[in-house]
Amino acid sequence: MTVSASNTDELLVEQRDRVVVLTLNRPERLNAISRDMLGELSNKMVEANKDPDTRCIVLTGAGRGFCSGLDLIAVGEGGIGSSEGAAKGQNRPRQLFDLRDAPINVMWNIDTPVVCAVNGAAAGYGMDITLLADIRIAGEAAKMAAVTAKRNVVPESGGTWLLPRLIGWAKAAELYYRARTIDAQEALDLGLFNAVVPNEELMDTAMQWANEIADNAPMAVQTTKRMMRMGLEESYDTAVDHLMVHLNGLFNSEDFEEGVKAFLEKRKPEFSGR
Repeated sequence: MTVSASNTDELLVEQRDRVVVLTLNRPERLNAISRDMLGELSNKMVEANKDPDTRCIVLTGAGRGFCSGLDLIAVGEGGIGSSEGAAKGQNRPRQLFDLRDAPINVMWNIDTPVVCAVNGAAAGYGMDITLLADIRIAGEAAKMAAVTAKRNVVPESGGTWLLPRLIGWAKAAELYYRARTIDAQEALDLGLFNAVVPNEELMDTAMQWANEIADNAPMAVQTTKRMMRMGLEESYDTAVDHLMVHLNGLFNSEDFEEGVKAFLEKRKPEFSGR
């Protein structure tokens, strides 16, 4: 089973063995997020998460930018975040506030690991997407732009929850309040990037890390991700209790037997996900 091709040219989908590569594909707009991209990105993340043969997702951007954020032109025209067709200044009908299927919530809730290959500037919504990834590998040209205060908006897509947890309150406040843009090296020093590599080596490095993840027991990797996510809101005792429940299930799996056999036979394990 593989993840199906995208229904829009604005998101490219490529299955590379057990890794799905999703590429934001509006390079002429520095991959600003359109309505079609929002829907397809969510759909493909969910599809990859349900596919037992997909063990890692790599997310990147086409061209010289990763993602410049939501398409502000579309927002102004009523395309994103507002009612379509409503003229400026007119009253718009009220809409239910429902983000369950938005990429920001899908990325947070899926158990399949996400590696973000940050190939250029990540601003606004684009920066929030990178923060939601489990691992961030950057090219030397990458930048993180916390510029929402310059647009009279807020980091609405999880940024105010994620960034202080990643780099601490004071540094997060510095970036957001001053609307700073930082380069790849500063982001690495802050702990926002796992690694910075030459631009031409970015995708090879991201795929190397993704394939290393895919080589491991998928149930163990996905359970670890879920327990890390839940642990942010749990007490220590509750987290340990949940871990023991999952561990008992892993002990009874075929992959546990394979892992032990491979260790004793001094060979690379071949995990099936069962």
